[in-house]
Amino acid sequence: MRRVSARWLRGAAATAATAAFLLPSSVFAAAPSLAHTAQAPQRAPAQAPAGAFARAAAPATVAGKLFDAWQRRDRRAASRLATAGAVSALFSYPFRAPDEFAGCSGNACRFVHTGVRVPGGLKGILMIVSGAKVTKVYQSRHLAKPSAAAGHLFAAWRKGDRHRGLEIATATAVKTLFRTKYDPKGVKYYFQGCGPEPKGYVCAYSYEGGGMFMHVRGSKARGYEVTSIGYIAD
Repeated sequence: MRRVSARWLRGAAATAATAAFLLPSSVFAAAPSLAHTAQAPQRAPAQAPAGAFARAAAPATVAGKLFDAWQRRDRRAASRLATAGAVSALFSYPFRAPDEFAGCSGNACRFVHTGVRVPGGLKGILMIVSGAKVTKVYQSRHLAKPSAAAGHLFAAWRKGDRHRGLEIATATAVKTLFRTKYDPKGVKYYFQGCGPEPKGYVCAYSYEGGGMFMHVRGSKARGYEVTSIGYIAD
């Protein structure tokens, strides 16, 4: 694997910092508790209007029932509403429960935090509903290393999965990265590690003709997230 020196990383990072789409350092209102709470999110109206909206509200009903089963810690009930993978993901959520239902966009339903700051642009839990079951759960992640956050985002890009990217990166960083589709037959990317920069870390990927830099903010206790991405050319 192609490697570069620490001097190159520091120098390239400084150059990238000038050209990158930098965001202000993430400000966490409070370190989120790792324990679930019994607080349920706000719900959609009990009776949806007739017609197209009523049909669109069906995913919200399924997602709401799964959320309630999770709050009760009732895996048996949850297994009737979701796939095994979705149940496992939901019951491993590292933060306390989101406190607001943010609605559904098509078959994707979101539950978000309003009282605490969690890493990534997802801001909580996103459930993908198919028919009468939740088939996939995306969630805000607590990753204790800058390199883990960068690696998670890079893997999401390789798979073309924006939701997965938002688990650990801001919407701005995901938008920047996904402007270009990952080409498995294209240039090879080589992870060069992470180094400190003002207010956080920069994690570098080199490739023939240039480099990509992920700017990471956070801490081990709060978790890390990718806030912006920049590029340089050789």
